[in-house]
Formats: sequence, C-alpha cells, structure tokens
Amino acid sequence: MKRDGHTHTEFCPHGTHDDVEEMVLKAIELDFDEYSIVEHAPLSSEFMKNTAGDSKAVTTASMAMSDLPYYFKKMNHIKKKYASDLFIHIGFEVDYLIGYEDFTRDFLNEYGPQTDDGVLSLHFLEGQGGFRSIDFSAEDYNEGIVQFYGGFEQAQLAYLEGVKQSIEADLGLFKPRRIGHISLCQKFQQFFGVSTPDFSEEVMEEFQAILALVKKRDYELDFNTAGQFKPLCGETYPPKEIVTLASELKIPFVYGSDSHGVQDIGRGYNTYCQK
Repeated sequence: MKRDGHTHTEFCPHGTHDDVEEMVLKAIELDFDEYSIVEHAPLSSEFMKNTAGDSKAVTTASMAMSDLPYYFKKMNHIKKKYASDLFIHIGFEVDYLIGYEDFTRDFLNEYGPQTDDGVLSLHFLEGQGGFRSIDFSAEDYNEGIVQFYGGFEQAQLAYLEGVKQSIEADLGLFKPRRIGHISLCQKFQQFFGVSTPDFSEEVMEEFQAILALVKKRDYELDFNTAGQFKPLCGETYPPKEIVTLASELKIPFVYGSDSHGVQDIGRGYNTYCQK
C-alpha cells in the first residue's frame, strides 16, 4: 500500500494555502492508496502567552480553534468525494506542549472521536524569554534555544528529552500513536557547521532511549522526508542511522511528505520507499 501519513491543508497559516482538493488530486495522480490529512491542531491560548521570539513562529504555527468546524466539514466532504480513488484519514498533528498536557488531553477528548489518524510532534521548547520554536528559522532557533542551552548538542539533548516526555505523556485515549519527525532539532544543522549526521555518544543514547520507548508502547514513527528538502538540513527526519536502529527493533515507519502544498506531495517517496 502506498501511503502518505503526514500532509497539511490550506488551514495551515504557514503553508502555501493550496487547496486540499488539489493536493488530494495530486496524490491520486501519483497512485497513492492512503492519505492522512493531519493539520496542526490549535495551540493553547495560555501557552501562546508564554512564548517569545519571532511572533510569527507562534501565530502561524497552527490552525485557529474557530476553524475546527470548517476543517472537519471540508475534510469529510473531500474524504467522501474521493473515496473510490483514495482512502483518506482525517486527524491532527498535535503539538506536545510541555506543561500543558491537560489542555492537550481535553482537546483530544473533545475532538479525537472525529479523527482516525494523528501525529504527535514537538515544535516548541522552553528557551530564552519563554517557549521558543524549534523549526521557524535558524536565527530564531540559535537565539532562543541553542544559546539558551549552551550549544547545538545541548539543544539536541533538550529536544530529545522533550520527545521522550511526549511518548510517555498521558494524553488520553485519543493520543496519536505516531511520533513526528523525531530529529527535527537537525533542521538547521548546517547553520551550526554540522553537515552530516555526526551524533555524539550522549545524543545517540538519547535516540536509542526514544526508540526503546516507542517499541515498548507499540507506537510507530513518522518517516518524514521534508528535511531532505530543507536547505540547512539535507536529510530525512530521522536520518539513515536512526532508521537503521529502529528497523532492527522492528519499529514501523509511516512515510510522511509533510506536504504544505501541491508541489510537496510524494516528495522523496520513490527515493526512500520504493523496493
């Protein structure tokens, strides 16, 4: 089965605003069998008050709470319209917000029954002045997180600790069982002079601990090709070394284009997923 487990829609403020129907038609053209629409779930308003750095990193990070009825209405319409051509899943990419687990659990309890797929991702860490974005820009990441923790490796370790917390967090019955882009902290690696996956022993131990938790809980991982197409990253999330370790543990991966526009649909699939 040819499946894309991680795509977005025009409801995402930081995307291209291409209509989801155009993206679905492209997936059909590329002979995908399954397609998961997992838009960025709304953030807690209290959390947003405790953020710092470039304001766009927060204000464009997720869909608005007021958009939820329209989101479900349109996605369900698209799901039914193309049911004979593509099996479409509807859900969210849910942010793991450290310290705001109650909000996330309540959100999932309310809206989870309307979903049949999801991704749990870490996009924010406590940093300079408040919570800071991991993936908005290299400069913002450097100022807000890397300098706050004392270096690129220290920031890696903080991020990986957050991923571990997300796996272990009690977010209720509708918690996503697929963990998103577990090496997102590498997105701007070349900005910091890192051009190949050259993880320290301590960082590798953290990745191994994450994989052990994923295996223990019978979760799955997002094999996210978006990083390969980011100019300061140049590798998938996670990179080959971590994929190999996960495969040895027989942890399932689900390909994700992390598409935010028509041009992203299927990116990297033929390179990484074809046998």
